[in-house]
Amino acid sequence: MKVTVYNLSGKATKEIELNDSVFNVAVKPSVVHEVFVAQTNNSREPWADTKNRGEVRGGGKKPWQQKGTGRARHGSIRSPIWRGGGVAFGPLSVRNYHTKINKKTKTVATRMCLTDKAANGALWVMENFSFAEPKTKLFVALLKALPAKQKNFLVVTAGKDTPLLKMTNNVQAVKTMRAEDVTVADLLSKQAVLASLDAIAKLSARLVK
Repeated sequence: MKVTVYNLSGKATKEIELNDSVFNVAVKPSVVHEVFVAQTNNSREPWADTKNRGEVRGGGKKPWQQKGTGRARHGSIRSPIWRGGGVAFGPLSVRNYHTKINKKTKTVATRMCLTDKAANGALWVMENFSFAEPKTKLFVALLKALPAKQKNFLVVTAGKDTPLLKMTNNVQAVKTMRAEDVTVADLLSKQAVLASLDAIAKLSARLVK
């Protein structure tokens, strides 16, 4: 598969051949979904925590005798059916959401996401990200100059690019990360991928293994 390469002015300069082992594979939505669910589960933090009837303060004494009052029988005022009582089957902070996923499956799913982006015109390749100065307005100008219909981008760099991070921090529609850190969840979170030539090479080297 071929893709056009653009310069910082948003003009096409040449075409390159993408690695078919990474950017032209059969896409199976079920595999992508499996990996996406696992990655989102593994990023969850069980902050919510509720108290059951044994943890709520009070309620040790039986509110009234079992028989003779004409009222329904109760053993504690901290029963889940009482106001101020414990919660039945509520969320707990000790819950473990970890979902195991094989490395090979993650790699295959990442290839599928990149293939989908490339096939649908959502993969934009840049010669580099060597701007004259780290100004946000320069990056925004690049996005406007590119013939892209997408509104938000995952910017992929070959390595740590501090100037580019400074430029994109204030752009809400952009997320910047290194090629070695890109996941299925990241690729699905944005409409398009904007990557440098070096980043494409890094992705290919990482995912061909």
